[in-house]
Amino acid sequence: MKGSEILAHVDHTLLRPTATWKEIKTLGEEARRYRTASVCIPAGYVARFHDAFGASVPICTVIGFPLGYDTTETKISAARQAIADGAEEIDAVVSLTDVKNGDFPKVTAEIAALKNAAEERILKIIVETCYLTEKEKIALCQCVTEGDADFIKTSTGFAPAGATHEDIALFRRHIGPKVRIKAAGGIRTIAHMKRYLEEGCQRLGCSAAVGLLQGRENEDF
Repeated sequence: MKGSEILAHVDHTLLRPTATWKEIKTLGEEARRYRTASVCIPAGYVARFHDAFGASVPICTVIGFPLGYDTTETKISAARQAIADGAEEIDAVVSLTDVKNGDFPKVTAEIAALKNAAEERILKIIVETCYLTEKEKIALCQCVTEGDADFIKTSTGFAPAGATHEDIALFRRHIGPKVRIKAAGGIRTIAHMKRYLEEGCQRLGCSAAVGLLQGRENEDF
């Protein structure tokens, strides 16, 4: 697997709350140069980023981030605004309060409503695995599948732990055939990136990928 192939699966990410426009612009320049799958940036920067980069860099942003307990109506409004500003992909945090209350029909309904708002754009649902039991993870695989989301995503990167190989294996056993997997949180080495892709992930949420792979795009890993 070449470095360029790994980068093609990366959502080049900067979600630090103190991120400046200069840093976001550099992120976009790197994403365009190294052909990452997208940039993942705060919603407040989406319109400005789109004005600066147009369609040359796909824009992903986050909704209900990082805690997930905004109301469904708030998440839908935020998703529609992000799309109007130029976002092509939405990463939305699941309502963990609903999960812990066992109200999985409500979780599924929210996912379906978000997908309806996103229309043909990519919707990734962040389930924040480190807070979940195995039973809850399996139930959320069903929610994401029935809600017609495009991806299930492991983590925000803001919680105590991120992606694990065990969770990717569990997702693969329980998601529907149309659902893809994004691993995020704590992915800091080329070996880890490669392994997650080999295990079936189609996207990686990383801030470190470009730094690790720049100048090594044609190397085999």
